[in-house]
Amino acid sequence: MVGLVLRWRWPLAVAVALGLYGVVAPLGWAYAETGGRRVSVGAVPATPVGLVLGAGIRDGRPSVLLARRLDLAAELWRRGKVRVLLVSGDNRTKGYDEPSVMRAYLVAHGVPERKIVRDFAGLDTWDSCARAKRIFGVRRLTVVTQDFHLPRAVALCRAAGLDAWGVGDESLEARPDATITGYVREPLAMLKAMASIVAKPDPHLLGVQEAGVRTALASP
Repeated sequence: MVGLVLRWRWPLAVAVALGLYGVVAPLGWAYAETGGRRVSVGAVPATPVGLVLGAGIRDGRPSVLLARRLDLAAELWRRGKVRVLLVSGDNRTKGYDEPSVMRAYLVAHGVPERKIVRDFAGLDTWDSCARAKRIFGVRRLTVVTQDFHLPRAVALCRAAGLDAWGVGDESLEARPDATITGYVREPLAMLKAMASIVAKPDPHLLGVQEAGVRTALASP
């Protein structure tokens, strides 16, 4: 029995190493591919639109992580880095309306309602990016999320055909548990993302084009 274990020790070690590499390599690629596109609020170039990705609501209020994303987005708007905010989230079930909660939070923090556009079918990161391009006609944007999610988000938006930049929130101090969990799950999430990057599927919900972003950009 010992001899059998020794005989298979190195092949098993190689198989495990290759498996780990296969999981981690896509995330490493995303970090390298988007490195020059992930910048601070002060350094990001001006773009017409800021895309804020949903991150959960409870009792009609944004989660801590989502609130921090919205705070970043409001700061981008105040600095003139973006002119319109596209808030993209989940509204699949009655009583769960991420985009409307996101809009209300932004309005309470000084962003005019006319400068906020809601996407009710941002069911995941790929859908939010693809719908920004195909439904709302966006070509250039800044995506706003947490640091741990930013490489994947920027990579997916660029794969969707957007000239995308990214600004991230360093959430470790505010929510260490959720932030560490986010970093741990990213390698597996990036494996799923690679399928979207390669295949470029339609969003789960497509529909007709909407003029909301164009109208918001044209408003004073």
